Formats: sequence, structure tokens, C-alpha cells
Amino acid sequence: MKPIKLFYLENCPFCKKALRYIADAKTECPEFANVEIEMIEESQQPEVADRYDYYYVPTFYVGDEKVHEGGIYPEEVKEVLRRALEA
Repeated sequence: MKPIKLFYLENCPFCKKALRYIADAKTECPEFANVEIEMIEESQQPEVADRYDYYYVPTFYVGDEKVHEGGIYPEEVKEVLRRALEA
């Protein structure tokens, strides 16, 4: 399983949706239940966020690859989680 990093902002409406979609996907699809996501709130951890190349949140990295940036839909969240399971 590849690690996921999620860059987000606490008050971002798109980020709140992404977090809800993650919880829903893990409930709907048991294979996603054990996928761990490192949550990086960019205003609280700017030293970490500055090491990555992105402009919009939420942004997902699977391993070292950016796989999604900006507003997201439930199916896109599931695709991110699927990519983490590919090893």
C-alpha cells in the first residue's frame, strides 16, 4: 500500500467535502478501511506544505505523485484510495 498525503485548509469548503467523501468511501468500501491518510493542514504545517508543488486544496499525493488538486467528487476520492492500494 502506498502512503497518501492530503493537504487541506480547515475552513475550506472543498476540503470539508473531501473529508466527508473519504469517510463515506471507507464506510461503503471495506477495502479502503485500512488506507491511512496523512493529513497536513497547510496553515499549521507550512514547512511541510512548502516542500510540495501545488496551488489548490484539497491536494492528494499517493507516494510521491500528485494525483489530485482542487475541488473533488466522491468517485475521484475513491480513485485516489484505489491508487493507494496499488503496490
